[in-house]
Amino acid sequence: QVEFVESGGGLVRPGGSLRLSCAASGSIFLITAMGWHRQAPGKGHEGVSCLSPSDGSTYYADSVKGRFTISRDNAKNTMYLQMNSLKPEDTSLYYCAAGSGYVCPRVDSWGKGIQVTVSS
Repeated sequence: QVEFVESGGGLVRPGGSLRLSCAASGSIFLITAMGWHRQAPGKGHEGVSCLSPSDGSTYYADSVKGRFTISRDNAKNTMYLQMNSLKPEDTSLYYCAAGSGYVCPRVDSWGKGIQVTVSS
């Protein structure tokens, strides 16, 4: 079982930046892929970005490519999502997720979610 503590969300104006953090604990050795998902009210679930903790390979959804950067600090068991040039359509509940697989996980562990609101 892997548990996550997410932080860094909040309210930001369009064009602004936020950095989300996801600290993992528990059976971390089981994780071979991890990433961030989001879901806004009335919208579908979207995989935003993923990475392989072993070699750093990454994936980005087209909607965030060039604006978001995923990274990890293996020594701290923490994953980050740097979000720049934020748009109102990025407003959502963001979840960290992890599991087996390569880069994008077959998710078996979810964070509780953290709210990001982009509004003027």
